[in-house]
Amino acid sequence: MSYPSTAQEDGKHALSNGLVLIMAIACGISVANLYYAQPLLSDIRHAFHATSFEAGIVSTLTQVGYACGLFLFVPLGDSHERRKIILRLLIGVTIALIAVAFAMNLVWLYIASFAVGLLTVVPQMIVPFAVHLASPEERGKVVGNVMSGLLVGILLARTLAGFVGSALDWRAMYLISAGFMLVLAVVLRLKLPAIEPTSKTPYRELLKSLGTLTKDLPPLRDAALLGAMSFGAFSVFWTVLSFYLSTPPYHYGAQVAGLFGIVGVAGAMISPVAGRLADRLPAQLTSRLFTIVTLLSFVVLWFLGYHLIGLIVGVILLDLGVQGTQISNQARIYSLHPEARNRLNTVYMVTYFLGGSLGSSIGSLAWTTWGWAGVCLAGIAMIVVGLLAFLIVGDKVPTLARQKSR
Repeated sequence: MSYPSTAQEDGKHALSNGLVLIMAIACGISVANLYYAQPLLSDIRHAFHATSFEAGIVSTLTQVGYACGLFLFVPLGDSHERRKIILRLLIGVTIALIAVAFAMNLVWLYIASFAVGLLTVVPQMIVPFAVHLASPEERGKVVGNVMSGLLVGILLARTLAGFVGSALDWRAMYLISAGFMLVLAVVLRLKLPAIEPTSKTPYRELLKSLGTLTKDLPPLRDAALLGAMSFGAFSVFWTVLSFYLSTPPYHYGAQVAGLFGIVGVAGAMISPVAGRLADRLPAQLTSRLFTIVTLLSFVVLWFLGYHLIGLIVGVILLDLGVQGTQISNQARIYSLHPEARNRLNTVYMVTYFLGGSLGSSIGSLAWTTWGWAGVCLAGIAMIVVGLLAFLIVGDKVPTLARQKSR
């Protein structure tokens, strides 16, 4: 089966440690736009006199928008100059962030939040860009290093938003982020190499090939479903955390909710290690080992989450498991079809963030209906589905001996 493709230029452009660092920082700063709302949901709820469920829709729509942006924009990286696309997206998301900051009602906020998600797909343009520039033997390590910046950005976004929300106002966080995006656009314009593709595959053909890739590659389907359920469980927890911490026995505000992002950084530090493991071991097996860690985190949160130390341990295990699963999955899919990395990433990340939006909705509903125990059970249920993904999509778990023989 053939797919619309572009010529590979791996190794033609040097990927220095400095450029990897810039890419990692760019991923972290840009992806943070998706997560500023989570520790601020309680403040947003009060500002608009909304229910917890209505406020939680902000996170859901942001992630749905991100999934749509992945589908519409990321495939363009296989047939268009990537740097130009990245810069245009950064300008667009700047405007969307300003719209969130000036939202006057929930409908306005919902539309603007969806637009933020739609245009915050720069990280998923940068990761395959870095893989494209890396040598084959270092791709797992490069993915891990770039993703470590992305994952730290996800976690510290909550910390920064919590502090800004407490010191200023929840709207101020979005204005500050808009400024970040403009600075980032200038830096990336100066530092990223311009690589013109040798093929100009029509946009319609790029989108059409997404279905073909999904149909023909069971490992892609397996990784996508596992990732979606893992991130869905992650979103179940983080969507509810600010609500949970505002109730007995904690009575904490947005600032403390944001501090849990710093706790989660300890788990995110596994990213480079996970990338190296994916270079040496079957990525499908390592992804499931990390997913089991995520399952264990919800057990800890359920039984010990009423104590601060139990909540901290649970958060560390949660972020470690989810990030390790993500790195293993991405290292795996990038090896499936080198000339279609952006489209493989599109299929994977669209599914991933649809899982995240599902998790946000389930988390808000579980919290409103069943409280903390329901939230933990919802997370566990999603993880179990992910662990059994290979049975659902028809893929096989490879043995270590078989992987080494390839």
